[in-house]
Amino acid sequence: MTLEENMKSLEAALMRNDRGPATQAGPTEARALVADSSGPETVLQIRSLPVSDLGVGDVLIEVAWSSVNFKDSLAVRKDGKVARMNPLVPGVDLAGTVVEPGNSGLESGMPVVVHGYDLGVAHHGGYSEYARVPAEWVVPLPAGLSTRQAMTLGTAGFTAALSVIALEEHGLTADSGPVLVTGATGGVGSTAVSILAAKGFQVTAATGKADAREWLQTLGATAVVDRASLGDPARPLQKEVWAGAVDSVGGSTLAAVLASMRYGSAVAASGNTGGVSLPATVFPFILRGISLLGIDSVQCPISRRREVWARLANDLRPPLLDDLATDEVELAGVAGALARIHGGGNRGRTLVRLR
Repeated sequence: MTLEENMKSLEAALMRNDRGPATQAGPTEARALVADSSGPETVLQIRSLPVSDLGVGDVLIEVAWSSVNFKDSLAVRKDGKVARMNPLVPGVDLAGTVVEPGNSGLESGMPVVVHGYDLGVAHHGGYSEYARVPAEWVVPLPAGLSTRQAMTLGTAGFTAALSVIALEEHGLTADSGPVLVTGATGGVGSTAVSILAAKGFQVTAATGKADAREWLQTLGATAVVDRASLGDPARPLQKEVWAGAVDSVGGSTLAAVLASMRYGSAVAASGNTGGVSLPATVFPFILRGISLLGIDSVQCPISRRREVWARLANDLRPPLLDDLATDEVELAGVAGALARIHGGGNRGRTLVRLR
């Protein structure tokens, strides 16, 4: 081979090498909604972020869907006491496909769901085209659920499933008696109504939205009551009514629920939209043997998390799953959706479409 031929061969090889990494390299930028609390008020802006700035983690995910949760509305408020980094990409849950699996054992192209832990709180979250997360946060999406359906469930659906499982583990069955769900139009409440009704429970949905009656009955509620009718929370004990309850409100609503539980029953509690104080007495616990079951979806171990998601794709799958998604926005519409959920104006689940 002549020198000229050798140089041409080397040049061709270099050109192939130059093109190779360019076609195989991962994304470098991600369009994201960023909450910046450096000033007197939190400012929400859509920005382009380097993928290298998305946080520490083995797994890079192309995000297809996220959702709007009450916790997200707190994360973008200076008085919300939720965000632990600034600036922050909010979004406490996401679903998408693996782009870079790292050493996680996952596969490229695998559909996954991520929620809880520090996501959207102390680690950039789901309101971004890409997310980088630790492998131990990732749940491979069970067969039978699309990424959109995964976010129709999301943190709220997962919390509802945990609540139902906790009550069943306490001994609640469909023959035990009526079950109450508070905050029934919210994400946790509406999913809990649907899951419980599908399993044959007699479900009473409590809500402050009179116009939601027909929708809740469509989801399976046997009865729909005004939350104000649950009784006076200042009364330590009321008539025994409920064989079990899923409470996503907290505050005085939870106090009223505890006072009207049947002997030996349990309440699965997960929310604080009604306040963080519990104006109750010890009487429901020491005179009726009531159990208050705390439901935590944030630090739930990954093994338990994967088990619950497997059940959400099977026996705990809401029969009208797609009907739980009542609104869909893109990044530009997230700020308005966060304001609505913080003000109590939401119904069902609001999805955030990234693709």
